[in-house]
Amino acid sequence: MSRFFSERYSSLVPYTPGEQPKNMEYVKLNTNESPYMPSNNVYDAVKKEAEKLHLYSDPQASIITEKIAKRYGVDKDMVLVTNGSDEVLNFAFMAYGDKEREMLFPNITYGFYTVFADLNGVKYREVPLKDDFTIDTSDYIGKNTTIVIANPNAPTGIALTRDQIEEIIKSNPNNVVIIDEAYIDFGGESCVDLVHKYDNLLVTMTFSKSRSMAGARIGFGIGSKAIINDLNTIKYSTNPYNVNRISQVAGACAIDDDSYYMDNCKKIIEARQYTKNELEKMGFFVLDSKANFIFARSNKISGEELYLKLKEKGVLVRHFTSEKIKDFNRITIGTKEQMDIFLNKTREILEATK
Repeated sequence: MSRFFSERYSSLVPYTPGEQPKNMEYVKLNTNESPYMPSNNVYDAVKKEAEKLHLYSDPQASIITEKIAKRYGVDKDMVLVTNGSDEVLNFAFMAYGDKEREMLFPNITYGFYTVFADLNGVKYREVPLKDDFTIDTSDYIGKNTTIVIANPNAPTGIALTRDQIEEIIKSNPNNVVIIDEAYIDFGGESCVDLVHKYDNLLVTMTFSKSRSMAGARIGFGIGSKAIINDLNTIKYSTNPYNVNRISQVAGACAIDDDSYYMDNCKKIIEARQYTKNELEKMGFFVLDSKANFIFARSNKISGEELYLKLKEKGVLVRHFTSEKIKDFNRITIGTKEQMDIFLNKTREILEATK
């Protein structure tokens, strides 16, 4: 750090993104991207919109906002489109947390939550998962504080039911409950319709996973009109042109082609179950995921060693170093062909350890 860096950020520990190496070709199963390309209509729209790059994007993201609203059955002023769901989450940490108002979230979850809290000077408490890596909903009932839950959770992939989420929302009526549904299209139960019933609910989603647009950086939040107004106040105080025009038209076309993307989700779900079954045959313990990844460990090899040996063989997975999960690896679900490569390389590694 330079000698000019603000002291208030001097202790900040940044989020560590998944590896994006360029030294060789990898089967890339480490950052939960979709293995499927965007629909053809997206390509056509992007080419046409590129002719207008000399003009600012629509600050209201009107077209994509209207399409999202129609898709999820809400009014357009209950939707905020952002630069990835990370941006709407950051806005929410800014809006609903501070030094006095504590935020509550699991101790094993999306790693950006602690970063957002530290960045914005938000007091927070991390709640331990149960021994089976599930969230104990009783830890969040009637806490009278802002709550953040990724559902399905990351990196475990385990999901709460809609009814469990509703219990948390209705038991904290005077505080915002943020449900991060980045992976909801892979088998979880969305609670987005509950925004009509509870004015303290904010649901965040992304185009990065199920809609094949991690590189486009499109996310959105759905909540009451008052909550979206709060978040817009922050947006227009920081970056009113937050979503570029190419991403806006790409996202709008993706909503139009929704069935294409949902069919791809079904393929990923099938490949997920296949991979889980094959790993279990090798003796792995695999959590019950409702996301586009699985979380697995072997009693024959450490998580770090397996990660490193797979990398040597051209397969990238994600390894975490925190104590409770250091023996696990998070494996993104790709195509059936990609998963077979991963499984075959894993078998080779396990054979060599005998």
